[in-house]
Amino acid sequence: MKKKLIGIARYTLAIICLSAADEPGSNPYASAQTGPPKSETKDCCRQVSSRAAALLTQSRPSTETKTRESANARGPAGTSISTTNWPPKAWPEGMVWIPAGEFMMGGVAGDTDAQPDEFPAHRVRVDGFWMDQTEVTVDQFKEFVAATGYVTTAEKKPEWEELKKQVPPGTPKPDESLLVAGSMVFAPTEGPVSLEGPSCWQQWWSWVPGADWRHPLGPRSAIDKSTDYDNHPVVHISWDDAIAYCKWAGKRLPTEAEWEFACRGGEEGKRFIWGDDAPSDTNIKANLWQGAFPYEKKPADKFLLTAPVKAFPPNGYGLYNMIGNVWEWCGDWYRADEYKTAAERASKAAGVTDNPKGPETALDPTEPHTPKRVNRGGSFLCNGQYCASYRPSARMRTSPDTGQNHLGFRCVMTQDEWQKQAAAHDRPLDTSKRKP
Repeated sequence: MKKKLIGIARYTLAIICLSAADEPGSNPYASAQTGPPKSETKDCCRQVSSRAAALLTQSRPSTETKTRESANARGPAGTSISTTNWPPKAWPEGMVWIPAGEFMMGGVAGDTDAQPDEFPAHRVRVDGFWMDQTEVTVDQFKEFVAATGYVTTAEKKPEWEELKKQVPPGTPKPDESLLVAGSMVFAPTEGPVSLEGPSCWQQWWSWVPGADWRHPLGPRSAIDKSTDYDNHPVVHISWDDAIAYCKWAGKRLPTEAEWEFACRGGEEGKRFIWGDDAPSDTNIKANLWQGAFPYEKKPADKFLLTAPVKAFPPNGYGLYNMIGNVWEWCGDWYRADEYKTAAERASKAAGVTDNPKGPETALDPTEPHTPKRVNRGGSFLCNGQYCASYRPSARMRTSPDTGQNHLGFRCVMTQDEWQKQAAAHDRPLDTSKRKP
């Protein structure tokens, strides 16, 4: 491999260069704009799809990425949410009601940013459900770990016997020095790089030993002993970690259909959740990337990496950061051809599918040996030059054992599930801080 992946020196340089542009309220622990049409191979996030693939590209372990402290930006003033059509009280703490409804799921016709796996668009109906108003925060995950002693995937040494199931037969084992606890960390490049080819992501993504939810950028970036980032989304969370949290909280991950329906906020046929005007360096709509990707981070939105979970206005249902900030896990397996199958099902069911749960098996043609789960919503890395996944129909896929510093989750539950919990406690239950 001609180019070694980015480590501490490169990221530190990027932070130093950006410091002059920072304003009060910016944060180092953190943005996506319009650009030319993308092809299936040009996607900053889709190529980092498994830790097995990441480890096999490394020539040696990357050193940790450094960060510096600064004040968190405050979110917007609270926005009132109509609860007229919500179920009777009591309501679960920190969740909003998503009413039952029907919508066109998939890419918008004529959208040059839409990918093939977003088509064909098809009618879907979902029942009402409760959804976390924000991404699960660092503070909430602290509560979970304190109550259960849970150890995340990133905090465990990868086992080659498991990893080799995700790669082609005969793939040689990576160097033993790489098989240590860690996770995938983004770091800007020193300057312009090629955005072409299936392996270009290796220029800005690294396997960093010691990176995990407590240390988002590496061992010396600890956030679990302070409250500075308690209101940021927890990251470096694998699908398995998210499932464990959901079970403890009495919730579950949303289906892909539930997630997209909720993300659209009651709107339909729009490219973006706020309308049809694309985000840009001056049209700030979410925590996305401003500047030339992946080296020129211009935090016009005030955030270099993640933002507080309520840093931007909510959508029509009162959900924050459904677009940008961090990708969010869904419960479904990923298949590139799932929408074709879904459209066929809909045509046999009066033109609409009720409460789809996704395929029974996974298949990503680009990596057929690696089963993957769906991610939605885009992240602070999304940008129009390379990855315009700041759209409600955009899909991404990642192996269930893989975490990254732009990947988190939020939870859902049905009204019946909530009523059972409330009855068991004889009072409204704060499920975000539930003790076992």
